[in-house]
Amino acid sequence: MPVPRRALSAVMGALLLAATAACGDAGGLVAAGGTPTAVSPDKLWPKLTPASSPAFDIGEVDREVVKGVPVPDDDIREADPVAVVRAEIAAHPKDYDGGGAPYRETARRIDDCAHAGQGGTCPVLRPYYRDLTGDGRPELTLGFRLLPEDLTAVRVYTVDRHRLTQIMAYEDAVSGVELADRSVIIRAPSEVAGYEYRLQWTWAEDQGAMLLTHDEMLRTDGHQHLPRATRSPSASPAPSASPR
Repeated sequence: MPVPRRALSAVMGALLLAATAACGDAGGLVAAGGTPTAVSPDKLWPKLTPASSPAFDIGEVDREVVKGVPVPDDDIREADPVAVVRAEIAAHPKDYDGGGAPYRETARRIDDCAHAGQGGTCPVLRPYYRDLTGDGRPELTLGFRLLPEDLTAVRVYTVDRHRLTQIMAYEDAVSGVELADRSVIIRAPSEVAGYEYRLQWTWAEDQGAMLLTHDEMLRTDGHQHLPRATRSPSASPAPSASPR
C-alpha cells in the first residue's frame, strides 16, 4: 500500500531532525574535566657551589686517528673494515691479546674473516655507509662482536685530512642499532623488566666527533620513558639502516 505523501514527509522530517541532533552531539564540545595546575620546578641547594669541571672522564669526545689503514682517493668505501678491526686489536693489546684478555676470542677469530659481514666465525659485521657529518660524503658505521663476552662494539669513522678517523665508539649488549639523520641510536637491554636503554650519539661539528646527546630508559611497549643517569661508555676502545 503506498505511503501517503504527508505521512512520508513527516517521517523524513523526523529522521532529518534526529540526524541533525546526532551530528550536533558528535561535533559539540565536551568537557574534559579540570586542568591540572602547573607546578614550577624547585631548585635544590641554591647555595651549592657550581662545579667547574667533571669529576669523571666518560669520554665525551671520542676521536682517534686509525693507524695503518689506507683510504684510497679519500673514499671510505675503499677502506677495508676487517683491517680497521685489526688496527683496533693492535692498538689495544690489553683488551685482545693473551689468555686473560676480555676479548681474546675476537682477536683469534679475526683470522677467519675474508671480508666483513661474511658470517660464520668472523666477528666483523656488515658495514654501513651514510653521511652522518653533513659534508656530503659517507661515513663508515662498523660493528663487531666482542668475544667470548656477549657484547657488540659499534664504531663510526670518517676521512679527515686523508686519514681514517674514528669519531664514535661504544660497546654493550646491543639489541639494535639505527642511523637517523646525523645520529646513531643504540638500544640495549635493561636490568629492569619491561624497559630498555636508548642511547643516541649526534654529530657535533665544533668537536669533530659524535657526542652522546640522549641517554634514557624506555618502556619496551613505547608508552613511557624515564631519563636515567648516564652510564659511562667504555674507555677501551638492528633494525639497521640500508647501505648506501
